[in-house]
Amino acid sequence: MPQLFSTPTSTPSSTSSFPSPSPFSASFPSRDSVVAALRAAGCVFAEDEAELVLGAARTAGELNALVDRRVAGMPLELVLGWAEFCGLRIAVTPGVFVPRRRTEFLVTEALAHAPDAGVVVDLCCGSGAVGAALAAALDRPEVHAADVDPAAVHCARGNLADAGGRVYAGDLFDALPAALRGRVDILAANVPYVPTGEVALLPAEARDHEPLVALDGGTDGLQVLRRVAAEAPRWLAPGGCLLAETSERQAPAAVDAFTRAGLTTRLAVCEELYAHVVIGVRE
Repeated sequence: MPQLFSTPTSTPSSTSSFPSPSPFSASFPSRDSVVAALRAAGCVFAEDEAELVLGAARTAGELNALVDRRVAGMPLELVLGWAEFCGLRIAVTPGVFVPRRRTEFLVTEALAHAPDAGVVVDLCCGSGAVGAALAAALDRPEVHAADVDPAAVHCARGNLADAGGRVYAGDLFDALPAALRGRVDILAANVPYVPTGEVALLPAEARDHEPLVALDGGTDGLQVLRRVAAEAPRWLAPGGCLLAETSERQAPAAVDAFTRAGLTTRLAVCEELYAHVVIGVRE
């Protein structure tokens, strides 16, 4: 699951990657010094990352800490405290799933199907990035979001505050108010879809810094998706759509799960982002 920039290829250390005293502690370093440190750690886009890290640090001490965290393997977005998503700056905090750029395709497909949506639900919301992007693009929609992880709920509440979004803690639809049944125009469910046996193969950035509940989708990766698809028709408004991201390999089984739930289903693919989104409509 690629993030904004590639992960360092060096082996993370439990201590600072800089010798003591740090070369960044005495005075504010040059851009070239930061680039060199990041490049030595294996950051492929060291120049781009250096610009962002330098822009985030107010003091030499802060910069030293930020570079140390990145060199140790922390995702750049968590180092900075934000991720870019659909042109928005989404706050992300440690222990919260980092929104992926390919998920922007899910937002695009949702808006294409329901450009006038009045009620939006961001299920398995993580940071609330999808809900925030939909809220920004639509005309003052009613926005709801839910996640089982308390850290994600806290983060999403901050990101959805300006949109007046309400964020609930709980397991899938159990977290939502019953008054939403039959009213949802866009139900975006960016569910975990990594098969349990493949979680260990994920990049260290995901394995070590993101919650397992946001990654592990069960034996075949579709356990959560099937649960969402089965219950979604009771929550969708007539003509409302359910959208879920999946992998190319899992797409046929995901389409089947949506179809079995009684939804009119299609698969949308974006080759550029390597994104696969299953879309089901309640006719």
